[in-house]
Amino acid sequence: MIKVMVVDDQDLVRDGISMILDGQPDIEVAAQAVDGADAIRRAAGLLDLRVVLMDVRMPVLDGIEATRRLVQRPDAPRVLILTTFDLDEYVYDALRAGASGFLLKRSSRDELINAVRVIAAGDALLAPPVTRRLLDRFAAGRPAPDECGRLDELTAREREVLRLVAEGNSNAEIAAALHLTEHTVKTHVSRMLTKTGLRDRVQAVILAYDTGLVAPRPFDRRSL
Repeated sequence: MIKVMVVDDQDLVRDGISMILDGQPDIEVAAQAVDGADAIRRAAGLLDLRVVLMDVRMPVLDGIEATRRLVQRPDAPRVLILTTFDLDEYVYDALRAGASGFLLKRSSRDELINAVRVIAAGDALLAPPVTRRLLDRFAAGRPAPDECGRLDELTAREREVLRLVAEGNSNAEIAAALHLTEHTVKTHVSRMLTKTGLRDRVQAVILAYDTGLVAPRPFDRRSL
């Protein structure tokens, strides 16, 4: 059973998401929270909490700081950011804080359910093209920390895989581009994450931008 917590300051949003998820045989909404501080308090009393659906803009404690604190806990749950706008300026910060992906609040019922299952399985929700646009937009102009040394242990092939992951490609797309099997790509991705000390593909994207392995593309609102 996938235990989740829904965090949003709007009652209708919390209740609507909870109703959809509780209707699934493999998902249980273990708690609801009205802001980030409330989420941290409630998470402390929950065993086996797997996924937190976190709003960004909330009173008392916002979703970014709440995410940062939650992912530092032992047996930390994975955080799925909920946002109203696909180019919300806070989402990139939330990903850097340790979130495993994000979902638009206007997403369909099936997309919501699938997102929870994907995050709970240990993957990152990075496939939608809008994610690629957001990362391109908000990586630009940010001071990159000195993390280039984390790439030193990677082979040339692993760097290429990291670059393709950062550009938003799935394992199948990477396999096609490099003329490899998906199994081989999964192995490369796993080794790349282990060598760099990263948790998932979202963190890999952040590292690729921070080190300059991938350069942000110019932002063009006509692509929206």
